[in-house]
Amino acid sequence: MDKQVGLEEEMKRDICETMAAMYRRGLISATGGNVSAKNPGEKEFWITPHGFFKGDLSTDDLVKIDMDGRIVGGAENPSIEVPMHRAIYRLRPDVNAIVHAHNPIATGLALAGIEIRPVTVEAAFALGKVPVVRFALPGTEDLAKAVSRHLTGAKVLILQNHGVVGVGANLIEAQAMVEKLEEVAVTQWVAHTLGKPLPIPKRYLGLAKTC
Repeated sequence: MDKQVGLEEEMKRDICETMAAMYRRGLISATGGNVSAKNPGEKEFWITPHGFFKGDLSTDDLVKIDMDGRIVGGAENPSIEVPMHRAIYRLRPDVNAIVHAHNPIATGLALAGIEIRPVTVEAAFALGKVPVVRFALPGTEDLAKAVSRHLTGAKVLILQNHGVVGVGANLIEAQAMVEKLEEVAVTQWVAHTLGKPLPIPKRYLGLAKTC
């Protein structure tokens, strides 16, 4: 098998596994969420299909999209969030993977107007500031534009009334951003419920830039 083809098949398997992991963790519903990935430098990406059970996808279910939004591989209908994925890849050449999930606690905190704060080491040093993107209808260019306005320098976003988006140089990084965000959100929610969250002191936050 050609090496490039082999790498692409491995990436497609990783997309399916990432989607299944999101489902098992309760970060997406049966048909919710979407994941895409591409090889570095490529102008096309593979994305999950629309309306399929996301807990058990196969590589044959995935769809290949070019940067103009054309289907260039696969036989199914792609996720409706293709515009958002295209916009992210165009804006961020360092990004090769995108995970869009429906984290219940992180989304709920945003709905309550509660900002994700540096209450844990993960929040302070791994996530950084987590922007909240104003509501726009899923699958629209309006959502793609809104995400683009907030993504410069960010690793993860919260979409108001919708969910979250994590990005990375690979699928492991993108998935980690989504999972870390929910872990931090749960911790902060518990702290809000039982008392007052105590962020990491500011004098320590500067160390993240020098480590």
